[in-house]
Amino acid sequence: MVDYLIVGLGLAGISFCEILEEEGRSFRVINDHSQQASMVAGGLYNPVILKRFTPVWKAHEQLELLPAFYSKLEKKLGVPLDHPLRILRRFASIEEQNAWFEASDKPVLSSLLSARIIKNTNNALHAPYGYGEVLGTGRVDTSLLVNAYEAYLVGKELLLPESFDQELLHISNSEVVYKELRAKNMVFATGYGLKQNPHFNYLPLNGTKGELLTIKAPDLKEVNVIKSSIFIIPLGEDIYRIGATYKWQDKTNEPTSAAREELETKLRTFLRCEYELIEHVAGIRPTVADRRPLVGQHPEHNRLYILNGFGSRGVMIAPFASGALYNFIEKGDPIPSEMDVLRFKKRYKNG
Repeated sequence: MVDYLIVGLGLAGISFCEILEEEGRSFRVINDHSQQASMVAGGLYNPVILKRFTPVWKAHEQLELLPAFYSKLEKKLGVPLDHPLRILRRFASIEEQNAWFEASDKPVLSSLLSARIIKNTNNALHAPYGYGEVLGTGRVDTSLLVNAYEAYLVGKELLLPESFDQELLHISNSEVVYKELRAKNMVFATGYGLKQNPHFNYLPLNGTKGELLTIKAPDLKEVNVIKSSIFIIPLGEDIYRIGATYKWQDKTNEPTSAAREELETKLRTFLRCEYELIEHVAGIRPTVADRRPLVGQHPEHNRLYILNGFGSRGVMIAPFASGALYNFIEKGDPIPSEMDVLRFKKRYKNG
């Protein structure tokens, strides 16, 4: 018998595995690559909602955990994952500049927003009103992380590369049994795949489709992340990631021409150089109506747990939420009420 059986190996599953290894707990992982959100994510960690100049929920707590968490992963996996980058918010008007100054004066934001207006010096970008800088930001290479961590688990014979079959799961008050595996606890970290889970599909996971472009722009020469109506994220060697779209109806992982046109139209409003389109990808973000994660225990089955709903900020939320779930299971510490699935208990009772 193992201590934990985990279904899913995106940012949520990886983060929980890391805590289990650190604490000396035994586990196995089941994953089938059906969910692509972590693989195609922009991977930015940014503590500020740049549309409204407001802090991300629990931003300071999340940022406190982030550097050590990804540094440890880099050493374990032998790959570069954490790339500190400046994020510059492009201003569209004097009014936006003034709103930035007001926001940077607020105590909750003063350590996250620079009060200095940065003048644009890049001729390939149109930004007559300059930029505001977000502090403590960067990018995690999520695709490299997922691939490297999967290889790591395969090497330790901890991964079952297959689709999870709900019909083969047997639950009791003392354990869960799946095929020949027995575990004390089971954690579902399946992203949008939660919709097919009969035990947790009462939760209001909506799913938001995001599409990103990768371009090559030799004349852009930008080393900072630029946020306007979309992001430009430098990846090195004149390669940039452009994103992202937010669509609520289409739940497929297939890229669409409409999204490509939307992204390119927005890009051309402030990009003043030629570029070549290299790649176009899509994935479904696991989003929740109240924009908070889904973390906690099943209302009836005390051996089943959920770790989900990170939306577009999984890089930041994953270590924080995973730690909260582990401490709840092993130490009895309460999960922060804003992300505890107990907030949706009435939905379960109402069927």
